[in-house]
Amino acid sequence: MIEVTLEQIKTWIPCEIENEFMDHGIKGVSIDSRDIHNQNLFIPFKGEHVDGHKYVAQALKDGAGAAFYQKGEPLDENIDGPIIWVDDTLEALQHLAKAYLEFVNPQVIAVTGSNGKTTTKDMIESVLKPQFKVKKTQGNYNNEIGMPLTILQLDIDTEISILEMGMSGFHEIELLSKLAQPDIAIITNIGESHMQDLGSREGIAKAKSEITLGLKPGGLFIYDGDEPLLEPYANEIQNADLVSFGKNSDNTLVSTIETIKDHGIAFTINHDEHYELPILGEHNMKNATIAIAVGKRLNLTYQTIFNNLKNVVLTGMRMEQHHTKDEILVINDAYNASPTSMKAAIDTLSGMEGRKIIVLGDVLELGPDSQIMHEAVGLYFEDKDIDALFTLGNEAAHISHTGKAFVKKSEAFKEKADLIRSLKGYVQANDKVLVKGSRGMKLEEVVEALI
Repeated sequence: MIEVTLEQIKTWIPCEIENEFMDHGIKGVSIDSRDIHNQNLFIPFKGEHVDGHKYVAQALKDGAGAAFYQKGEPLDENIDGPIIWVDDTLEALQHLAKAYLEFVNPQVIAVTGSNGKTTTKDMIESVLKPQFKVKKTQGNYNNEIGMPLTILQLDIDTEISILEMGMSGFHEIELLSKLAQPDIAIITNIGESHMQDLGSREGIAKAKSEITLGLKPGGLFIYDGDEPLLEPYANEIQNADLVSFGKNSDNTLVSTIETIKDHGIAFTINHDEHYELPILGEHNMKNATIAIAVGKRLNLTYQTIFNNLKNVVLTGMRMEQHHTKDEILVINDAYNASPTSMKAAIDTLSGMEGRKIIVLGDVLELGPDSQIMHEAVGLYFEDKDIDALFTLGNEAAHISHTGKAFVKKSEAFKEKADLIRSLKGYVQANDKVLVKGSRGMKLEEVVEALI
């Protein structure tokens, strides 16, 4: 956030500030009293176990320009500095972000989906960045606290803001969408993430479709047209444009693979426009198609989009390639996983040359159907050209149980060290090894052991 006065803050959000402080300036926002930069606005939250108001005095002493303070909370007598009194510090943060977004006034691109949010966000940035000043969500700052903080980091001359929207239940994305009021809203796909909280893929589709509730009139909704669960929500949208993408011929943008190589893929859009992507995985063709649709919406030429997409750079641990001294290709896709993305990883590896080994860890938070979903991943190995399957965890053992009939070698492990030891004894020169699992499994440690 650029430097603004407390007088300006008072015009943006409902609050009370003593008159003597109105000309004081703040610059940037912090919710961590241990990470205060000069003139930051410190925002304390009252949690179940920790009350951030206890740290307001120290934050001001360390250089904060001002601090939010929730009405009704006793004021620390050691506080020396400007206080902004608000009814609720979280709601005040959200109101401030909304006002600041309107002040900067960039075009807003909102992205959600069960899989591929970060990859899609990275691809959109790569397509747009040479022509526009773009800022995107960093890391997993995609919830009711993280997204407002992302907005408040915008520079005054930001032209495009790419905001990732995550959720674990209903009405969470609705709040974020109405806060951001996107010009373009995107749903990458509907998978099984948060099945434990939402009960079914139908529930997930309903929750993800809340991203359209804040869509500006005349905006654009881009969605996975191969997913029937999204069609009813697309049909409900009025006063906005729709673009569906996918492999099915009835989509607005029909993606078709041309070639698959060890270093990436080539594909066409509507059997006409040719594109190249330096990233593995047919599923990434659909993510790239979203970025192409955004580029077209913002009037970039075909050649510009083609060139920018060829130079795309992804956030780490997403189909990240490493070559060992023994010419073993290790593919680190260990940032996160779902049954759907695991099947996509199997497809990716199956299409490559040489001996192929896949390492899969537990998919977490699948609820009571977890065993069935893991077993379905194992059954997916039928007719796939995979040589060996290594799994880690109690749930992933179900993948090994059903998948062992379709691979030459299958081993299930409970301890990571045992898996690494067996895997290192098995791999040989020119093998292809793909590693994937939920974030909590930390399978990047397997990748590090190999490389």
